[in-house]
Formats: sequence, structure tokens, C-alpha cells
Amino acid sequence: MFTILHALGMLVADLFKSRTRLEAENLFLRHQLNIALRRAPPRLRLRGSDRALLILMTMLWPRLLGAAQLVQPETILRWHRAGFKAFWRWKSRNRVGRPKIDRGLRDLIQRMSRENPLWGASRIHGELLMLGFEVAQSTVSKYMMRPPKPPLQTWKTFLRNHAQAIAAIDMCVVPTLTFDLLFAFLVLGHGRRQLLWFEVTRHPTAEWLARQITEAFPWRSAPTYLVRDNDHAYGNVFTSRVRAMGIRDRPISPGSPWQNGIAERLIGTLRPFSRFGRPMTSARLAVTWPRSWSLSFWRISRSL
Repeated sequence: MFTILHALGMLVADLFKSRTRLEAENLFLRHQLNIALRRAPPRLRLRGSDRALLILMTMLWPRLLGAAQLVQPETILRWHRAGFKAFWRWKSRNRVGRPKIDRGLRDLIQRMSRENPLWGASRIHGELLMLGFEVAQSTVSKYMMRPPKPPLQTWKTFLRNHAQAIAAIDMCVVPTLTFDLLFAFLVLGHGRRQLLWFEVTRHPTAEWLARQITEAFPWRSAPTYLVRDNDHAYGNVFTSRVRAMGIRDRPISPGSPWQNGIAERLIGTLRPFSRFGRPMTSARLAVTWPRSWSLSFWRISRSL
């Protein structure tokens, strides 16, 4: 504190000095500072008052940062930020959140909700008010005992338990040599991971998709469950056809392609070779190529 008062006193005294004398004193003091820095240790230990004075002077005259010799300008700025955080941390102490309630009252709320599972937060809140406890209903709802939820079957468990009765469908885009786009539709069985049906078209409509699902499962070979994504191409015609065939439609969750991972893996196997290895020249070649070469590649990769 004495250092800061001394610096302020020198500042007031310098107001009555001539400009020539001030320049001479600055040159003389800078030369002494250079001499002192030559014999100073590699890292100086500064007091808190020294840091506060440097921060205050650089706040009043920001151009003085370039004249800093003892420390780097970034160090002074870091001290300033640290002091700002410490000040606001001290100012906002013990003022965050709601006031804590007594531990006995919390235990009472949990006991009432555990012994009376049909009571809601409003009923327990009313009982507490009659007992003389001043507490908000939101606080009662916060500390109530939650009934345990029954364990639910996960999606992976569903796929594993019903693998023999599940078929997955998906679509992908196949570029051609003439820079056209073909939409490939595939049907994959989960039991043996076998490609059951593959067809391409330029315009995938709901009627065309419904016809493909009928041709993929003739007579009584339809699966019990059909896993697919939420593409808008699967319209009401497609869902009505699936329901009429006795198939339970199971769309995956939005933005969750991992739920249809087997079909996505097959598409990921086909796409690099169709895009970089052998571009399709026609729809007929796009159909015969996956049925001959890609199917054998899929079976080989599955056995590895």
C-alpha cells in the first residue's frame, strides 16, 4: 500500500516539473533499470502491491504495456484477468441457488413419499404445511422418492433376440459414368446377414418401394419385423402394403443410423467400389454387379 501511495505522490509532484526535466529523469531512470536488470536473477519475485501498481498504470495508459521490462505484457494482462475473477468471486460468494433446507425435513419428505406411494407433491406439501413446515411445493417435488422404473428391453437386445425374424431395408445413391444418380434399394436378412433383394431406380416412389417389398418376400416368406429408417420415400402406400403382409414396421429413431447398422455396413461396403472402382454405366449393370461380386464379398467379410 505504501508503494502505491508513494507512486501517486510522485505523480502529483511530476505535474509541476518541466517537460525537459521529465524527459531527463525518464532517460536516467531507464538507464538505471537496464543496469539493475543485468544483475537481477532470472525470475524476480514481485509483491502484490507491485502487481497492483503495474495493472493500474497499464489500465490508465495502455501504451505502457510496450515499455514493460520486468515482466512480459501478457503477464500483466493475466494478472488483470485473475484479479477480475477474484473480485467477482468474492462479490458473489454464498449467494448462489436456493437456501438449503434442514436434513430432518428432507428425510421426512422422503419417508412420506416412500410410505405413501400414491401421494403426489401437492398432497405431501399440504401435509407439511399443516405440520408447520414452510416449504415450497417445488422443493417437495425435488426431494421425493422416485419409484423404480421397470427394466426395458434395449434395441440391441431386440435385434439379437429376433434376428431370425428381422429384415432390414435401406436405400443409397449410386453414381453412373454419365453423372446420373441411381437410387439402390436393398433388403437384408438379419439371421444369416444375406442380401435378399436388390433393385435400382431413378425415381424411388412409395408405389415402387411397395412393389419391391412384395417381390422380395413372395408367398409366406415375409419376416415378422422390418427395420428401416425414416426416409420420406416410405409413404402411406408402402406402410399399408407392409401392414397387409403381416409385417411389423419398426422405424429407427431419428438421427440413429446405428440402429440399422447391418444394412448401413453393407451400403458402406458397396459404395466405395461403385464410386471409385467401377462406375455404373446403366441400371442393368447396377443391379447385376452387387448380386454377383458384392454378395460374395459380403459373405467373405462376414466370415472373417
